Amino acid sequence: MNSSTQQISAVPKWIPLSYSFAFLIRSKRLLGWSVILTLVTIVFTWIGYVLTVDFVDSLTGSFFLTQPEAVGIWGWTKYLGWEVMHWGFLIISRIVAFYLAFLLAYSLTAPGYVFLSTATEKKHAGENFEPDAALNIKGILIDLLEGFKIGFLGILVTIVALMANFIPVVGQVVVLLLYTYYSALMFVDYPSSRRRWSLGQKISWLRTHAKQAFRLGIFPALVGLVPVLNIFLIAMIFPLMTVHSTLNFIVIEKNRNREINRQPEQTL
Repeated sequence: MNSSTQQISAVPKWIPLSYSFAFLIRSKRLLGWSVILTLVTIVFTWIGYVLTVDFVDSLTGSFFLTQPEAVGIWGWTKYLGWEVMHWGFLIISRIVAFYLAFLLAYSLTAPGYVFLSTATEKKHAGENFEPDAALNIKGILIDLLEGFKIGFLGILVTIVALMANFIPVVGQVVVLLLYTYYSALMFVDYPSSRRRWSLGQKISWLRTHAKQAFRLGIFPALVGLVPVLNIFLIAMIFPLMTVHSTLNFIVIEKNRNREINRQPEQTL
C-alpha cells in the first residue's frame, strides 16, 4: 500500500516549461532534430506566405494601386476612406496569409514533429518505453492526413476568429481562447498520433483536460499574435513546445491511468 502510494505521488501533475527546455538542451539528438525542423518550418511558412500574399494581391487588381485625388471635401472623403480600406486590407490579408502559410507548413512537417515527440517520449521513458511498429509509408501518410485535417480545422478557426475580432473587447478574448486551444490541439496531435488517435479523440482530450490544454496553448497563441515576427518566433518555439507538450501529455495520461486502476481498489 505504501509502495503504491509512493509510486503515484512520484508522478508530477505538471512539468514546467523550464524543465522541458533543459530536457531539450541536454539531448544532442533532440536538439539537432529541432534545429532541422525549425529551418524547414520557416522555409515552408515563408514560401507559403509569399505565394498567398501574391495571390491575394492579384485578386484586388489595380484597386489599391491608384489612390483617389484629395481635392475638395468629397475628394478628401474618398481619399481617407481609401486609406482606411487599404490599411485594413493589408493588415487582415497578411494575418490570414500567415496562418494559412503556417498551417500548410504545419501539415507538411507533421511527420517530422511526430518523430521528435516520439524521440522525446522514448528518452523520457527509458526502458519503460513501449515501441511502435516500424516506421513505414503508411504511418507517414497517416501523420500527413492528420496534419492536414488539423490544418483545415485551423482555417475554420481563423475564419471564426476574424469574424469575432470585430466584436469590441469580448471578440478579442474569444480570439485568444480560440488560438490558445487550437495551439494546444496542434501540439497534443504529435504524442497522440503515435497512439493513432482520431481527431475526435484529440478534441475530447482537450475538453477533459481544459485547464492543462490552456496552459499548453496560451504561450504559442500569444506569440502568434505578434505581427511579422510571428513567422519566425512560432517556428523557433515549435520544437520546444512539442517537447513540452509531449512530456505533459505523458504525465497526464499516466496519472489518469493510475486513477482508473485505483478505482476498483477503492470500491473494494
